[in-house]
Amino acid sequence: MTRTLLIALALAASPLAALAAPAVGDIVGTTPEAATAALKEKGCEVKSFEAEDGKIEAKCADAEGKVSEVYIDPASGAITKIGGEEG
Repeated sequence: MTRTLLIALALAASPLAALAAPAVGDIVGTTPEAATAALKEKGCEVKSFEAEDGKIEAKCADAEGKVSEVYIDPASGAITKIGGEEG
């Protein structure tokens, strides 16, 4: 019974975890401090920042260790693109 309850709770929480992920259009800020805090709230721990093609690229990892490249517009602080790589 307990195992069934735990499985049901895990399945019910799965969509909520997906909602916490960063998405294109989210405003995360224009400074490293603001972007780091905003991405952390969305479950993405920032590992590094670098400039790439006029955007800010933040490499971050989720709780499962999947690394994502989050591209941020430096003028608006909006996420413009998200790419992933296995980490």
